[in-house]
Amino acid sequence: MQHSVNAAGRLDRLPISRFHWKILGLIAGGAFLDAFDIYLANGSVASMIKEGFTDMHHGAMFVSSTFVGMMLGAFIAGWLGDRLGRRYSYQLNLAVFGLASIAACFAPTIEWLIALRFIMGLGLGAELVVAAGTLAEFVPPATRGKWVSLLAIITNSGLFAALAAGYWIIPNLGWRYMFAVAGVGALVVWFLRHRMPESPRWLESVGRLDEAEATLAAIEREVSAQVGELPPVQRAVDLRKGKVPISALFARGMRSRTFVAAITAIGVNVGLYGFIAWLPTFFVAQGLSVVKSLGFVFVMSVGSPVGGLIGYAIADRVGRARGILIASVVSVVLGWIYVTLREPAAVMLVGFCLVSALYTICTLGLFGYIPELFPTEVRLRGTGVAGTCGRASSIVTPWFALLLYERFGVSGVIAMVSVVLAVLCVAILALRVETSRAALEDIQPEPDAESFAAGATVTGTTRVP
Repeated sequence: MQHSVNAAGRLDRLPISRFHWKILGLIAGGAFLDAFDIYLANGSVASMIKEGFTDMHHGAMFVSSTFVGMMLGAFIAGWLGDRLGRRYSYQLNLAVFGLASIAACFAPTIEWLIALRFIMGLGLGAELVVAAGTLAEFVPPATRGKWVSLLAIITNSGLFAALAAGYWIIPNLGWRYMFAVAGVGALVVWFLRHRMPESPRWLESVGRLDEAEATLAAIEREVSAQVGELPPVQRAVDLRKGKVPISALFARGMRSRTFVAAITAIGVNVGLYGFIAWLPTFFVAQGLSVVKSLGFVFVMSVGSPVGGLIGYAIADRVGRARGILIASVVSVVLGWIYVTLREPAAVMLVGFCLVSALYTICTLGLFGYIPELFPTEVRLRGTGVAGTCGRASSIVTPWFALLLYERFGVSGVIAMVSVVLAVLCVAILALRVETSRAALEDIQPEPDAESFAAGATVTGTTRVP
């Protein structure tokens, strides 16, 4: 058996090639359909309410059931990904939400649909946990921010695609066909990424050194066949940790990162699902038709991939932590401007900018910052714990959003989002950890006795000056 594999050093020195684009495509395909499946609720709930299939309160139950499933799915995926592998976890979750989406087409009542939406949520909650962490383990540190931003752009486009599809499908075919599109697409991607390689970093961390060496050798052959002779390995890192308990996430030196990761996930989920996901329903409640409501939100939703493009531009230059801070402040300012507007053109323009800012936070936070805060041996469990907290906030967010809207209008919802983003800014400033352009193994916290006792062996840190 091999004594050393050095997966980190060997992967990080690989030039960008077709291999990296293939990995991105396979991961992003599932993440895109995951987002599409989540956001199809935007127009579907409004249509269900309009045709009498449900009311606003059952609509809130439908949305909340999604996030109950996603909360459990995020935690389960993190555990499976660290224990059984990234491949096992992402293929299982894709099959679960794909099959459940197809079954939802035939739901006879809102109660059946709520139950099926919970099952869909189990798969949906798992996808992003595995996708962002897995991609980060394959791409080089100098451009990792751009690559995870590309993943975010494709994933965030799920909102745009869901609204674009819903704009035609819902009025002409009905909301049930939205679930059919998501389900069939998920099963197609499941088949395509069946041969995606396991993460060599993870294989080495759990001691499966022969498999790690074989996988790395195959990757190196594929890359060298395109780019020629590979550059020399610049560093040696031993990732072997064996079985590390989940308690390592709460050891000294790690607990602050786990807390900030959780707050980041909560901030993103409250912004996206406390405001953006309810926009069609708010517009319908104010008297717009379903078609006009979806038209308004369709224009504003272009900000979702734009947020990813902003993240792409600043992730490796400004940095993930600083970028989140800037985008949070911009979101709060635009939110309070938004509630003062009445002219349709101004509502759409400022709404577009607000959606772009919120999705910039999503790009830098969920896709970059959170998985980068954790070492390989607990990366998916740390991301899963953060995702669980974020999804838990999404369970109650629809109810709070509805209550605040009924009492204070959209300004009440904006106030809720503003408070959460303010807490996020304070937490990131207190942690003072920047992950931009650093190798994953160099972002880990400084070692201390409690961390070693918990099994969380660590090496160094990169901090915001």
